[in-house]
Amino acid sequence: MSNFINKVYKNNAIVYKVLLFLIAVVSIVYLFPKGGQFKYDFNKGKPWQYDNLYATFDFSIQKSDEEINQEKVEITRNNKHYFEFNKATVLDIKTAFTNKINYIQANDSINSQQMLRLISIGNFVIEEVYKYGFIDEASQGKVFNENEIIYLRKDNEVEEVAYNKLLIYKEVLQLITENIKSSPISYSENKLLNTLLEVLKPNVSYDATFTQKALEESFKNISYTKGLVTSGELIILKGDIVEGRKYEILNSLKKESESKVWTESNYLWIVCGYTILVSLALLMLLLFLKKYRLEIYNNNNKVTFIFFNVFLMILIQTLVIKYNSEYLYIVPLSILPIVLKAFFDARLGLFAHVLTVLLLGFIVPNSFEFIYLHIIAGIVTILTVSELYKRANLFISIGQITLIYMVTYFAFSIIKEGNASQINWGYFMLFSANGLLSFLSLFFIYMYEKIFGLVSDVTLLELSNTNTKLLRELNEKAPGTFQHSMQVASLSEAAANEIGANSMLVRTGALYHDIGKMLNPMYFIENQSTGVNPHNDLSPKDSAFIIIAHVIKGIELAKENRLPDRIIDFIRTHHGTSLVYYFYKKEQELNPDEQVSPLKFQYPGPIPFSKETAILMICDAAEAACKSLKNPTAQSIDQLVDKIVEKQKSDNQFINSDITFREIEKIKKVVKKKLMNIYHLRIEYPD
Repeated sequence: MSNFINKVYKNNAIVYKVLLFLIAVVSIVYLFPKGGQFKYDFNKGKPWQYDNLYATFDFSIQKSDEEINQEKVEITRNNKHYFEFNKATVLDIKTAFTNKINYIQANDSINSQQMLRLISIGNFVIEEVYKYGFIDEASQGKVFNENEIIYLRKDNEVEEVAYNKLLIYKEVLQLITENIKSSPISYSENKLLNTLLEVLKPNVSYDATFTQKALEESFKNISYTKGLVTSGELIILKGDIVEGRKYEILNSLKKESESKVWTESNYLWIVCGYTILVSLALLMLLLFLKKYRLEIYNNNNKVTFIFFNVFLMILIQTLVIKYNSEYLYIVPLSILPIVLKAFFDARLGLFAHVLTVLLLGFIVPNSFEFIYLHIIAGIVTILTVSELYKRANLFISIGQITLIYMVTYFAFSIIKEGNASQINWGYFMLFSANGLLSFLSLFFIYMYEKIFGLVSDVTLLELSNTNTKLLRELNEKAPGTFQHSMQVASLSEAAANEIGANSMLVRTGALYHDIGKMLNPMYFIENQSTGVNPHNDLSPKDSAFIIIAHVIKGIELAKENRLPDRIIDFIRTHHGTSLVYYFYKKEQELNPDEQVSPLKFQYPGPIPFSKETAILMICDAAEAACKSLKNPTAQSIDQLVDKIVEKQKSDNQFINSDITFREIEKIKKVVKKKLMNIYHLRIEYPD
């Protein structure tokens, strides 16, 4: 058991990658839709490319969504409207009218004959008004056709009535005046008119709840099929154009087949198939990292970061498809290559993007169109997005990406439809939204820097500002070291550009590589402005200890100020495992009879492990050594740089840095040229 634990501990990096791989595979497969895949691929208006197709089982021909929606519209248009007739209101009105008339009879000077006439007219009007009903103002306009038959609910009874039979206020007033007949209206008739207007109230209202229930019931009765295909029936011949009824039958067959495939008995087999395909895609990503990006592969933090971003894109796209597939193209998948290019390189960004899009092809409709669109957009992203710290670059690049989306979709649409009239212009709005959402890449880059400890060009630009707290402090406490760092940064940047390395990274690293010197600035010759050298009072071992300590102190200072690890790497490696040669030789001279151990005079390392850190080592040593030349000439500088680099090569300082001899020669050439420009002889000015 203990042996097993020891093996796991020794191979913890591999164990972690295996676990990460398994978690990623399981998570992605879990997101995939629970449905099988139809084994034929077809497009409307295109020839059938397979052999003659016969039905292997009975299935119904499904109506399209458009047809079903059309039926629903028609049902809604023809749906019967329900109104409620309130009988209690009518009884209350009759009672109120009787009471009013009795009051008038008792308190007014209207003779009995006139009163009987008024009562007769009033009762007749009430009967006419409520024969079909008096509709309230809020319920008017619910029916657009005046001749439409509506359903009038009277308690538990339902009566069919023409909508125009229901009276509105204007018609009620007209009915009263028509029955009074006399003109001008007498005093008694005016009393009747006012009384009727007071007591008459609407008793018919629109019954929205009952109408909606009736509509829903009609919707339930909709048939979603329009025919049957029997087993053995010919569906389509090879070479036939997929259109009309054939297209409808093929779509129905596809839906039926996918539902039949995804059964309980086949569930495990389908999951197994998905697992194999997802595993292959993610394995290709791991193999790419191991073969071409070994530094990233060996860093579990970076591998986790890449896998997390791939999964995040798949998760977002899956959620969008689940809730509304019409918004398929609103997800800004171009964020993935932008982010990966910002932290790593273009090749890795494109590779991961292509694999992600291929995996999404399992869950999206029109997979070929989707894959083509996003791969083209990904390539444009990689080719255009650069130097994110320049704000205009991102705007221009995202504009180009959005345009490519639109042009590509337009091309697909006219190929499918044969003309531009059937293009869904709403997709162009989605592509515009996609472009706007792509600007979130800046937010993601910032968050990932904090979470995963990675460094982007934007951060490097901020750190390379000489007005930052640490560099300003270095300039104040150790001005000589600061000027040395500036010179080294210039040399390193030029060398990096020459061999295609990350120039901004090496420049920023060069600015901070000697920050440890500002804790004891006077022990370093570039800061000794008074001519007093404190090393004269120290032993060579003590002097070497102080010189070597600037690396350790620099790392501590960088961590206190929360510098990224990629910058701290330059502090760690800029001397590698080289010797403090001056004090080593001095110790040998003072103790000629003793065997002097080089360990006391050796930097702790590690040696450079990237092209950028190797560039800094060469430029730092060359610039410092050139200052020791009393009369710098082109020849002396040339010989000095050659000597320094050869010494570093013989000490195996570059064996882990993935740098070639050819690249080293290019670096030497650039360094020599720059140093000659810095230290060239000038014309002596007269007194």
